[in-house]
Amino acid sequence: MRILYLEWAAMGNEFMQAAMKKKGYEVKILAFDQKTEDTRYGYELAERIAKTVMEAPAEYAFAFSFNFFPTIAVACKACRIPYVSWTYDSPFIQLYSETARYETNRIFHFDSYEVEKLKANGVENVWYLPMAAPVAHYDGMDFEKLSAKERAYYTSDVSFVGSTYTEKKQQLYSRFDNLDPYTKGYVDSIVNAQQRVYGYNFLEEVLTPEIVSKLQKVAPWEVHKDGFETVEWVYADYFLSRMIAAKERREILKMLGETFVKNADPAYPKAVVKLFTHEKTPELENAGVKNMGRIDYLNQMPYAFKGAKINLNISLRSIRAGIPLRCMDIMGCGGFLLTNYQPDFMRHFTPDEDFVFFESMQDLKEKVAYYLTHEDARTAIAESGYRKVKEVHTFEARLGEMEERIR
Repeated sequence: MRILYLEWAAMGNEFMQAAMKKKGYEVKILAFDQKTEDTRYGYELAERIAKTVMEAPAEYAFAFSFNFFPTIAVACKACRIPYVSWTYDSPFIQLYSETARYETNRIFHFDSYEVEKLKANGVENVWYLPMAAPVAHYDGMDFEKLSAKERAYYTSDVSFVGSTYTEKKQQLYSRFDNLDPYTKGYVDSIVNAQQRVYGYNFLEEVLTPEIVSKLQKVAPWEVHKDGFETVEWVYADYFLSRMIAAKERREILKMLGETFVKNADPAYPKAVVKLFTHEKTPELENAGVKNMGRIDYLNQMPYAFKGAKINLNISLRSIRAGIPLRCMDIMGCGGFLLTNYQPDFMRHFTPDEDFVFFESMQDLKEKVAYYLTHEDARTAIAESGYRKVKEVHTFEARLGEMEERIR
């Protein structure tokens, strides 16, 4: 059987393709650029897909892409072949297109909350599917075979890999600086309140019509002509969630630097705290955090996870319940994971056995101190999480779950 693989610069392409080939599929790759091509209303891309399908000497079992794109859904519906998509980005507004309701779709999403929300909006063929990790690939990346210089670069006591959302292009929320004092105070208050609550997102609920009208004046937004998203959702997930991430990540990293790098309090062990990001962070460096710069997802990031005693995850609040891909990768590398609470973890993993979650800044500080000084507990948890990911959360297993929905 054949699969039409719609390939863009997604994380996991080579592992998903390998899983498909291992299962005996012939994989035909059609590449596109999601940054320059119109993936929502693009006639040319749809025509290219349809032409590829119609000219094939044998029928395609299905088409596949990471994330859902309306243009692909249109082409697959016209050709009457299933369109399988697996979304790992959140928020992802193209999922709120009317095309998501096509009967030819098989939509998978890593966040159970989003699945239920899409179902409530009339999307029938949508299922929860957590992310996976290429553990065999990570096993082949031997940390001890690196040079001494390379090991020193990746080694840390506490490590965070990710954006601090301080770049101008990431700061959609910077437009809110132009709000009137009352509305700006309201927005700042709900951001501060949400930052202290894990496991429940109330941002949409507290954006009243009056507040939304004020937001529209400084950051205008219109619902797409084929969309069923709401402006409240857009402001909550695209604007405020990033605002919280920028604030929360900076505050957490600064606290870790001040507590474990610069602080002389004997109650807290001395530690090396590293941040791997492409952004400039002078404030954090002044607090003792080492900014190691950008690292490549495929060839470098696994070594950072393997080289850290504690790997930190701080989720975007737009991920309401799901397990971020970073967490699967950390555990799949055999790393110790310390993360904020996400409900979907409880479906697959056991806290304090496979991973550890924190509930507040103080809780985070105490758990970092504990696990830095209790190596046996830390390594046992890391090993348990690794085994579970290796046994259950593979690309081959995920492909099998997809196949069950296509039949």
